[in-house]
This record gives sequence, C-alpha cells and structure tokens, in this order.
Amino acid sequence: MPTKTAENYLAALADELAISDIRYEQANKSYASLGDWLHRPASKVLQFDPEIYVQGSFRLGTAIRPLTEEEEYDVDSVCVLRLLSTSHLTQWQLKHLVGDEIKAYHRSQSMVKSVEEGNRCWVLPYANEAQFHMDIVPAVPNSSRQKALLETAGYDTRWAETAIAITDRRLPNYNEQTNQWPRSNPKGYAEWFRLRMGPIFEQRRKFVAEAIRASVEDIPEYRVRTPLQSAIMILKRHRDGMFVGRYDERPISVIITTLASHAYNGEERIADALYTILEGMDRYIERNGNVRIIRNPTDPLENFADKWPLYPEREKAFFEWLAQARRDFEYLGQQVDRRRIVEAVKPHMGVAAERAATRLGPSSGSMLRPAASAAIIGAGAASAPAFPSTRREPTSPKGFA
Repeated sequence: MPTKTAENYLAALADELAISDIRYEQANKSYASLGDWLHRPASKVLQFDPEIYVQGSFRLGTAIRPLTEEEEYDVDSVCVLRLLSTSHLTQWQLKHLVGDEIKAYHRSQSMVKSVEEGNRCWVLPYANEAQFHMDIVPAVPNSSRQKALLETAGYDTRWAETAIAITDRRLPNYNEQTNQWPRSNPKGYAEWFRLRMGPIFEQRRKFVAEAIRASVEDIPEYRVRTPLQSAIMILKRHRDGMFVGRYDERPISVIITTLASHAYNGEERIADALYTILEGMDRYIERNGNVRIIRNPTDPLENFADKWPLYPEREKAFFEWLAQARRDFEYLGQQVDRRRIVEAVKPHMGVAAERAATRLGPSSGSMLRPAASAAIIGAGAASAPAFPSTRREPTSPKGFA
C-alpha cells in the first residue's frame, strides 16, 4: 500500500489532469450543433436518419489536458447514417456524402481554418481560443454482419447491436461496392467500460446529485469520475511525457485503457486502483506464437496490437513504458515527503507534478525543505507497492467467451 501522503497526491494529480466542465460542455454543444445541421430540411443526409455522437476519451471520461497550451483537444465523434448499409454505397461515397455536409456546416459557421480529410475521418477545426478540433468518422450500422462474424467464431455477441462499419481511404477496396468495411463499436466499448467501472460510477453520481439536491438524471456523466478513470488519466499523461519526440512509438490510448480496465478490480481509491492496474495489466495480453494480442472487448476478432508485428518498436515501447511507470509509481508510493513525491514523477508528468502538489495546500514543512530522513523513507517503503520484475504469462481477458 502507498503512504497516505502518496495516496493524497495521486488524487490531486488526477484532479490536475482533468479537463474542466467547460471543455466538456463545449464539446457537447459542438457536436449537438453539427447534429442539428445534419437534420435541417436542406440536409443531403436527412433522409438517411443521421446520428452524431462523441466517442473516445471524451465519451469514456478519461480525457486529459494537453501537455502544452499550444496543443489542442481531440474530440472524436461518429456520424452514423442509420438508414444506409454497406450494400448501398462504397466507402468513398459515404465519406464524401458526410464530408460535403461537414464542409457546408463549416461555411455556414464562417470558420477560418479549413476542413481536413483524415484516413478515416473529417477534421473540423475550431477557432484557436476553443483549443480543440473534432474528428468526425462517417459510418453505417453493421450489427447483423458483426453478430454473424462473432457467432461463427464462437464469441459473445452481446455488444453487436451497436456495431458500425466505417471508412478508410488506405484500403484497396475503398472505391468498391463490398461489405468488407472496417469495423468499430464505440458505443459498445463505452458500455463495456462502464461495466468495468462497477457500481462506483452510479454511487458517485448519486452522491453528487444528493449534494446539490438534483436528480441523478440531471448530473452529466462528465461530472463524475471513478478511480478507474483517474488511474487511466494518470497513466496516459505519464505515457505522453515519456514519449515526447517519439509520438509514433508511444502506446496508444485504447491499449492502455483496455488493459487497465481488465486489471481494475473495483478499488475505491485512486491509489489502490493505479497500483492494481500497474501490477496486473500485462496479464491481459495474449500471445499466439510471437504475436501479441490485445483484443477489443466488444469485437474479439480485432487486435488493438495488430500494428506491433509491423512496427516492433511499438511493442518494445509498451513494455518499456510499463516498466518505467512501475518504477516511478513504486518509488512515489514509498514517499512521505512531498518534494520526493514530485521528483518521482516530474520527469514524465511535467508541470502537472508540481501543480498537483500545490493543490494539496501547505504541507507541514516547505516544499523546498531537505528530503526526509532515511529512517522515515524506510518506514514508508515497508508498505509500498512492489511490481513484478519479469513479464507475466498472459491470460485471456475477463469477459470473453
């Protein structure tokens, strides 16, 4: 167990990394406004029953502040045309059908920065003061095909109802009429993630509602943060700080989020959740020969680590990051002196490390005082978390058939 000082510090660190309610409200208003545009009478996609919703870290409640003021928030969203399917058009046609409406919306709002086309999405940039852009992924429903694929492979189909097919201009069949489209299921993943959080989410949402005398339904989900979400936020920022200048190698967020969610065991404190996750997250990486597999919990046929064989440096980078995170937070957990705690993670957490200490208020001594004695440090170390020094044999993640 970490020292009490370390435990309080980790909670403050999660608070420091959290984005403000205003940012969440801006994101909500932005994709709601775009949704209204797609439903206007003159919309070219109105007849296809468009639905737009947020996905990724904003949906999961694990978004963190950018490393610098120059960086932007990346708000990932999906635009599903619910009355179309892969049998009606090509990926290219869907991409540009949605893209034309996004460009028209861009003009109607007199936005200055140009709409950009990504491999799978359209990027809608907002003004500099907003400090975010929206990535909009065109999609069509794909529940029937997804259910058939999972049933054939013998996997659980509970998440298939919300599956979607998306576009990718890098694929050779991008301009062909085929049902072999890339698959995704952000709604299913968000529901799986909610289940992994356990009853703590609803308990805390109820607590917030009671505190301000409101109904639970009136409390936006982004107003509630669980230990799992906080631990993931801390790990993502540690990852960001460690891979400055090595962006392409860094472990992707969905891998960290998935493994952390599997390893989480319902802990009610952030520190306990973080150390449980760090100790066990690599247990949920499967191996097939020399190939590592991190399954999408809503689509076990998808491997989130599928790029590792092509880019072995990414696999190496993941285990490098995990080993460093274990060292940093193991040392942090031993400390009772705030200065030493900050020093433990500042190299990879940046300015957030010191700001988190400031959030705790004045300590019993100055933050600049000499380090605690060896005797005191030793006393803290006696109950500190210890992480395995070797890789564990991977097992199948929880929740799979």
